[in-house]
Amino acid sequence: MTNAETQTGKSPTHIAYVVRESKGKSFWTRIGAAWPHKDGNGFNLQIEVVPFDGKITLRVATEKKD
Repeated sequence: MTNAETQTGKSPTHIAYVVRESKGKSFWTRIGAAWPHKDGNGFNLQIEVVPFDGKITLRVATEKKD
């Protein structure tokens, strides 16, 4: 079980990435995860790294393909 899963006992519904642009390419680095509030009106966000630049993007968590 990952540190993110131990926060609520469930896997996160969204993954947080920092996205940096360089030479016409986008570089995505995973920096955290998010879980929805029970009432559906917000998220708890666990950030493990704070970026100095770029933007933070939340994406729906999906299963990794082997």
